[in-house]
Amino acid sequence: MPRILLIEDEPGLVMTISDMLSTEGYEVESAADGDTGYLKASAGLFDLIVLDLMLPGKPGLDICRELREHGVGTAILMLTAKAQVADRVTGLRSGADDYLTKPFDPAELIARVEALLRRIPKTPSVSAGVFQFGDVRIDFEHAEASKAGRPVDMATKEIQLLRYLVDNCGRVVPRDEILQRVWEYSGDVTSRTVDVHIAWLRQKLERDPQRPRHILTFRGKGYRFTP
Repeated sequence: MPRILLIEDEPGLVMTISDMLSTEGYEVESAADGDTGYLKASAGLFDLIVLDLMLPGKPGLDICRELREHGVGTAILMLTAKAQVADRVTGLRSGADDYLTKPFDPAELIARVEALLRRIPKTPSVSAGVFQFGDVRIDFEHAEASKAGRPVDMATKEIQLLRYLVDNCGRVVPRDEILQRVWEYSGDVTSRTVDVHIAWLRQKLERDPQRPRHILTFRGKGYRFTP
């Protein structure tokens, strides 16, 4: 389920947009001021940010610009009451992916959200063997991991399993396929071995191992990684 962060200070609009997006099947989290919104957005846990320009605290343009400067590539849809071309250009140049002027038709908002989410790569890019999701950073080349800046001790097989899930991001990977590709069907390996290693990965990397956001189980089918 795609996760959307709504940074908007008008309570009525927050309720309207949140209900609208939730009805379409999106998971929506909101922030009512710029500083809170920036902190949430910089964690990199969302697929799309719907960002108002006029906010208490940090302005929307500053949020967008600083996110891009710090390497956060999450798609951003800007909302504003300003309709001038110069304002739209400024927003897009600061790093926004799209721009919607208030008041807007609900159907247009949904269409723009859908269009932006379609642009998200189905498979993440693991540049130079390094991959980051949330507050976790994995260096696959050197078999090193950190969470919130602190080193995480990971076994070789855990690294290999995570790499295979990341390489197949967005797809449910069956246990048999994991056994074949990661363990090469070693004689002492069973599907239970996969389950145990998945549990270890969650314990080490998920914020809440009991309610994982990234390493998901699909009962009777397998596992899926979601950044």
